[in-house]
Amino acid sequence: MTREGFFEKYGPWAVVTGASDGIGRETARCLARAGLNLVLVARRAEVLETLGKELRSGYGVEVAVVPVDLSKPDALATIASRTADLEVGLLVAAAGFGTSGRFVDSPLANELEMIDVNCRAVAALAHHFGARFRRRARGGIVLLSSVVAFQGVPRAANYAATKAYVQSLAEGLRGELGPLGVDVLASAPGPVLSGFARRAHMTMGQALTPESVAQATLEALGRRGTTRPGWLSKLLGWSLAVLPRWARVKVMTFVMAGMARRENGGATQ
Repeated sequence: MTREGFFEKYGPWAVVTGASDGIGRETARCLARAGLNLVLVARRAEVLETLGKELRSGYGVEVAVVPVDLSKPDALATIASRTADLEVGLLVAAAGFGTSGRFVDSPLANELEMIDVNCRAVAALAHHFGARFRRRARGGIVLLSSVVAFQGVPRAANYAATKAYVQSLAEGLRGELGPLGVDVLASAPGPVLSGFARRAHMTMGQALTPESVAQATLEALGRRGTTRPGWLSKLLGWSLAVLPRWARVKVMTFVMAGMARRENGGATQ
């Protein structure tokens, strides 16, 4: 799709959650280069304002900043209110976080907050903007899945479960909204160099850059239902697809054991 075609299908405004860091931030930059105006959503207002200034001056687009905590019940109402008068044509739900280690050793509050951000907020945003895009008979929804979404993953059990939800939601929404003119994409990258790894206490070997994930994701929008940015994600997808589910879980056990670490000294949990 040409730059003009991308703007026509998904413009003039795009909402990007998780825009303060990582894939969300780089997606916002890619969309600004394509000429789309941006609604930037994340918790840190000062970081969003800095990015907004960069995008306005660098690309001449309009930028609205919406600092909200997506784990809170009123987050959708705030975003809906701030975008009510904007012609939004694209939602990129890039906000999310993970933990590593044994599920029962993690504070329950952290794990429930992860469900709120990775699942509840994604469902609320997809429901709200999906309905808006259906009415205008065009638009796009990008949900950030993961390479861990396709089987249970010890040492990231709850995180993998949240991404399985996102993956399944995207696949179902594509079938519902695709015939109505709305493109839906699940992006399932492997390890990415971003603030995610720091929060999850994980080391990221062979990690992708957020820029490469953002670019590959937007290039896939409207062309397929799931994209796997990066060679590791593709390799795991191809190799694990032929295995029974229990065997995929075993393989991912070894993968996660090499990535999860304790903060004090880097030992695996």
